[in-house]
Amino acid sequence: MCGIVGYLGKNQAAPILLDGLSKLEYRGYDSAGIVVRDGENQAEVVKAKGKLINLSEKTNNGLDVKGNCGIGHTRWATHGEPSEVNAHPHVSDDMNVVAVHNGIIENYQELKEKLTKKGYSFYSQTDTEILTKLIDYYYKKYQIGPIDAIAKTMVRVRGSYAVAVMFHDYPNEIYVARKDSPMILGINDGDCFLASDVPAILKYTRDVYYIDNLEMARLHNGQIDFYNLDGDIVPKETSEIKWDAAAAEKGGYEHFMMKEIHEQPRIIAETFNSVCKDDKIDLSSVGLTTEEIEKISSIYIVACGSAYHVGVSAQYIIEDLVKVPVRVELASEFRYRKPMLTENDFVIAISQSGETEDTKKAVVLANELGANTLAIVNVVGSSIAREAGNVFYTLAGPEISVATTKAYSAQLIAIYSIAVEFGRVKGTIDEAKYKYYIDEIKAIPDKVEKIIESKDRIQWIANKFAYSHDVFFIGRGLDYSICMEGSLKMKEISYIHSEAYAAGELKHGPIALIDDGILVVSCLTQEDLYEKTTSNMTEVKARGAILLAITTYGHYNIEDNVDYVTYIPKADEHFMPSLAVIPMQLMGYYLSVARGIDVDKPKNLAKSVTVE
Repeated sequence: MCGIVGYLGKNQAAPILLDGLSKLEYRGYDSAGIVVRDGENQAEVVKAKGKLINLSEKTNNGLDVKGNCGIGHTRWATHGEPSEVNAHPHVSDDMNVVAVHNGIIENYQELKEKLTKKGYSFYSQTDTEILTKLIDYYYKKYQIGPIDAIAKTMVRVRGSYAVAVMFHDYPNEIYVARKDSPMILGINDGDCFLASDVPAILKYTRDVYYIDNLEMARLHNGQIDFYNLDGDIVPKETSEIKWDAAAAEKGGYEHFMMKEIHEQPRIIAETFNSVCKDDKIDLSSVGLTTEEIEKISSIYIVACGSAYHVGVSAQYIIEDLVKVPVRVELASEFRYRKPMLTENDFVIAISQSGETEDTKKAVVLANELGANTLAIVNVVGSSIAREAGNVFYTLAGPEISVATTKAYSAQLIAIYSIAVEFGRVKGTIDEAKYKYYIDEIKAIPDKVEKIIESKDRIQWIANKFAYSHDVFFIGRGLDYSICMEGSLKMKEISYIHSEAYAAGELKHGPIALIDDGILVVSCLTQEDLYEKTTSNMTEVKARGAILLAITTYGHYNIEDNVDYVTYIPKADEHFMPSLAVIPMQLMGYYLSVARGIDVDKPKNLAKSVTVE
């Protein structure tokens, strides 16, 4: 969940490290640090608590730190509070080994006790310091090279990690290792780069290597060599990053989140067009055959956070269109329930980054139990993509804001495509309905654009509730799944306590929390549930709530029963989540702005959750 960068080449390293870290600050912003080596001289370590700007000011934007070999880190705290002492890089007692690390070492306490007995002392609360000193211990005890020392360490530790290491005895070289945490490496004209995500190095190279689990690499002399745990060289070829570096910039918007909200019409169209050719959905690029689809008897969806909310929507949509039972599971709980899967079960894992640790472990388990697996991910070559039997790549491009918007929308489109094609193959959707659904999905981008164009009304409403303490979201059916996402958006970026409830559950407890002036947001896009939800809204209004309704054009009688209304275009009801979520994204955004919060970097959160 932290950000790692590294550079080795002809140029001054520190400015490149800071620039790369600035592209990764969405992964962690509790503290930051760099270490740079100038030839044979001792490595220089500089750290700062808080956001990256503090480190930049401390180093004069890196210009005061000399050397052309270095690694850097921006931290999201796991072990140890945010502080300069706990910030990475971490060093061995004599500065022989310096390292940065993303992940969690689960047996760190046991290793600390071992190293203490061997004479090592500790200055921080982090597991990374222990990892660094364990590498140093093996390096010195067995008098072996860096690759062998790191390999012995990898065998000894339990947990997840992407680690970059520098050794005093090996100037102008950087070593890396990976297990279950993301890392990429790149080369360009004699320069070598490493990072935990593509945006950090895209400005400098498009040619990258994907290092596999339990592999190591050595960066030296303008080249990168890869090794397995036995120390044998592993041949690899580079992959080219296709998307433009400008996609990771704000492009004139005040925040990445607003830029990414505006990108949704294009993202939706491109994701659907990637599998829809000549008005027919073709999942061959995903890897699914007609025979595989026909044999599916049940579907499990595993995901976390917003991706889980996509899964909740998918449950309603797929069961209705495909007539196959669907179970949506929190990936963090899936393994511990000991699921009973067969070869006819189909497991769909949803993750923007493709690195969500809980989701990845769920895919591994599903594979072991013999189920067919599909990953819906946004990052090519990511861990979940490599683990799953099939992959549906959403084309959202880099999503920098911690609060997801466009990736969520792209995941919904993937689900619509799967549901409609599965229904056609299984005979639950006839040709007329098939064409109708495809036309309806194609119309979504223009409708989303119209909602975004009317965002000023959402801003006006949000400003009125900027200092709310509690907000409730209610809906039925698919509307309830949309409310779950709307509630998460509000709490994660505006810090307002919010909850989503199935409207019919209000009378079973939650209505006791309704007081005068509390905002209740109601979603009403499902025609057969409209009157029932309206009745629930009347119940909370009678208890003093202020009502905001999100509904389709034509329901103008709603204005007699609520305080505020936001209208959205009509679409087939299966696809209404793509439209109804937009006002909720905007509401969360404008509330955050009105409260003076850093929209793109909400406290305590990181973009990719690569630890359990």
